[in-house]
Amino acid sequence: MQFIDEAKISVKAGDGGNGCISFRHEKYIPKGGPDGGNGARGGSITIRADRQLNTLLDFRYKRHYIAERGENGRGKDQEGKSGKDVLVRVPCGTLVRDAVKGKTIIDLVNEGDEIIIAQGGKGGRGNGEFATATNQAPRFAEPGTPGEERELILELKLLAEVGLVGFPNAGKSTLISVISAAKPKIADYPFTTLVPNLGLVRYAEGKSFVVADIPGLIEGAHEGKGLGIQFLKHIERTKVLVFLIESISEDPKKDYQVLLNELASFKSAIAKKKKIVALTKMDVADEAQKKKLAKIKFGRGVETIPISSVAGDGIRELLDRMWKLLN
Repeated sequence: MQFIDEAKISVKAGDGGNGCISFRHEKYIPKGGPDGGNGARGGSITIRADRQLNTLLDFRYKRHYIAERGENGRGKDQEGKSGKDVLVRVPCGTLVRDAVKGKTIIDLVNEGDEIIIAQGGKGGRGNGEFATATNQAPRFAEPGTPGEERELILELKLLAEVGLVGFPNAGKSTLISVISAAKPKIADYPFTTLVPNLGLVRYAEGKSFVVADIPGLIEGAHEGKGLGIQFLKHIERTKVLVFLIESISEDPKKDYQVLLNELASFKSAIAKKKKIVALTKMDVADEAQKKKLAKIKFGRGVETIPISSVAGDGIRELLDRMWKLLN
């Protein structure tokens, strides 16, 4: 399935039905009173979070959502039929913004979170509602009010507790394929991962958490370089960041600092999250490199764990640390 994390849609709630102008026409009552019924309300449009969805792909094919108009009132004091409401389902973690003002309307994080995004118009009153002692035969009725209409931006931010961050080809996809059932594309060249991957890690009986593999960052990503900022937003909701740094890099500490700076430049709060540094590809590091790595300190409170996803070394220790920081 193609991963789409942003879409623009338009919504138009139904107009209210018009009130009716009518008078009773009954045998033996030549001058019957007003009996025009009220118009009905127009249908509203609701947006609801649904955990069975994980992409905004559907909105590439359907961009316009229009609710039904309320029926007009009828004679004999008959009210029209209300317009049908429209339900728009989106993945959990979808941010809804006003496309014109740019203002965030709501963040639909949890299953069942919803909002009436466009209210249906009210039905107009029929002439029967306007009869008074001084005006017993009103020849006017009220029109229905228009339904709300708006342009919206839907923006999906993945819901994961742990985010994997690293340069292209640092081993993120390999790691997530080892610790979860996710099966991302893996190859020995940069930018293999072009979309975020989510994996459910079953840590122990009754204990699990979700990990997000974010496409590789490069220096200048927050300015749009490489894959740019299009995927940085997906680690905003994570609680723990795991920085995957290649053990065979010429300067692992510099690599870490570049990644940290990119996150801070995008949004400072992200860089303040709990962190782990996983030194990847330890199975190909020589003894001199291992000694060099043992002396590097990545920052106060940042634990360093050497791993090899291919050999399985250090994986259990890494999962234990993830779980500890999450709890």
